[in-house]
Amino acid sequence: MSWQKKILRVNLTEGSCTAEPLNMEWAAEYLGQRGLATKYLIEEIDPKVDPLAPENKMIFATGPLTGTAASTGGRYSVVTKGALTGAIACSNSGGYFGAELKFAGWDMVIFEGRSERPVYLYINDDQAELLPADDLWGKSVWETDKLLHKRHQDPQLRVSAIGKAGEEGILFACIINDLHRAAGRSGVGTVMGSKNLKAVAVRGTLGVGVKDPQRFMQVTAEKKQILKDNAVTGQGLPTYGTQVLMNVINEVGALPTRNAGEVQFEGATKISGEAMHEPRGSEGKPNLVTNQACFGCTIACGRIARVDKEHYTVVNRPEYWGASGGLEYETAWSLGADTGIDDLDALTFANFICNEQGFDPITFGATLAAAMELYRMGVITEEETGGIPLEFGSAETLTKMVELTARGEGFGRILGLGSKRLCEKYGHPELSMSVKGQEFPAYDPRGIQGMGLTYATSNRGACHLRSYTVSSEILGIPEKTDPLVTEGKAGLVRAFQDATAAVDSSGLCLFSTFAWSLDDFHPQLDAACEGDWDLNRLVEIGERIWNMERQFNLAAGFTGKDDTLPERLLKEAAKTGPAKGMVCGLDQMLPEYYQLRGWDENGVPSPETLQRLGL
Repeated sequence: MSWQKKILRVNLTEGSCTAEPLNMEWAAEYLGQRGLATKYLIEEIDPKVDPLAPENKMIFATGPLTGTAASTGGRYSVVTKGALTGAIACSNSGGYFGAELKFAGWDMVIFEGRSERPVYLYINDDQAELLPADDLWGKSVWETDKLLHKRHQDPQLRVSAIGKAGEEGILFACIINDLHRAAGRSGVGTVMGSKNLKAVAVRGTLGVGVKDPQRFMQVTAEKKQILKDNAVTGQGLPTYGTQVLMNVINEVGALPTRNAGEVQFEGATKISGEAMHEPRGSEGKPNLVTNQACFGCTIACGRIARVDKEHYTVVNRPEYWGASGGLEYETAWSLGADTGIDDLDALTFANFICNEQGFDPITFGATLAAAMELYRMGVITEEETGGIPLEFGSAETLTKMVELTARGEGFGRILGLGSKRLCEKYGHPELSMSVKGQEFPAYDPRGIQGMGLTYATSNRGACHLRSYTVSSEILGIPEKTDPLVTEGKAGLVRAFQDATAAVDSSGLCLFSTFAWSLDDFHPQLDAACEGDWDLNRLVEIGERIWNMERQFNLAAGFTGKDDTLPERLLKEAAKTGPAKGMVCGLDQMLPEYYQLRGWDENGVPSPETLQRLGL
């Protein structure tokens, strides 16, 4: 039970939709969502394939607890070879789309090939068909969602789509569902655009069964109470969202500022979660309208925000005066602190554009920050930017460049390459704050040492959601560790990585781990899923998934030399804050990490490790 035991294979080249049984032996070994979809991908594609070639495949995958009564059970992932990185890509999204796909009776949808013309996939329970999307091509995510609801006359229809960015080949395009929830990183939307697939629209009425309904309801009720009673999941996240972190991370001296040239931002309070609550303008309305929950979620960390209509960024853009997805911490950092901009309305506007046209604000903001540093050095000129000065702190520059990037026009097309390719183009690869081609997010490894090892070893390129050691190093969850020391961080990172892989495969949200440990997950899985599920099995599954992803990247051409950080973090000491005078001690952590992983000195899993994990 809990798995629907059915996958949909969509051959875009042939225009066919075919049902297949789910491989339950693989489900037992890889659980679902991230793990199971990655297993399918690795079995079906050449790791060296061009991410934008028809031979690359893309998988929409739910977890066994997606669509159930478990709190946060609205997750799904998009797994493919990433357009931005060339590494394994798994982008996780919330909202309602994942649950709807599960209600329609499908665990996964595998897309292969490339359509000759724009199409969208329409699923109504067990019926699936590819329909023409010529009239949708060129439309934004928001317009596409509206048109598909009107076409199918179903208010319960859930839509996941790409915008202009995915069509134009912006390398960090997202897939957006429910208007402002995103499978957001690594260019999964770019892969979708390369296949001429505009959207997936799904309606499901079949429901999801569990093994032991009475026990499942009892266990999930107990776990929901834990979330409610926890200070982070019961108070902090509902009130401030992830933006609760802005002032906290700035104070500990780990907020990358102006392309990580600094570790603290003087304007942090102006773009913080607290600032979003403050009345503004002549009407006295705050930026934040309300919080919002994804399907089945009892945390409700999502933000719905508005732009002050008196502000210059919305002149002649009345569609942005209403409310939509508001700033998360990573977005406020990338569009704000990293570019030196403290204008809350400008950041909110830019975030709306990212949602509307479907591209990753973390990579966009970090790429713009790198371009701003190159402009300050005189390497990029206004002749190349169309007369727009790329000055740190300029809200006007941000709002102009975000729209150019969304359309793939002018200098926006250069920004659409991501910071690695942009910095290489201008002869300064060292100024790209990225790992394996993906920009690192809002935690400076000089002030939070564990995040340095996290970024360097992340299988999808730099990412905080593969091993959120901030939880331990800053928040003291599950126990407090010193963010300024390297000792013990190899074991901490490994434990977080394995646990996260298991959680990402369950169908539940990683944010629940602020209150839950794996001891809270396995009883829910055991009550819902066939077979016996205990802590040891879950930990082993997480480790198996991590090593499988590593194998894919090695086969794709990555090596241990790619497990590194930008020189700035390794050689330029923090100038202020608690980490003043410190660099990231990656060289002290990485050898121990390899050893703990059961990998050789080059980062290759040993035969013994692979045999133990059944790989």
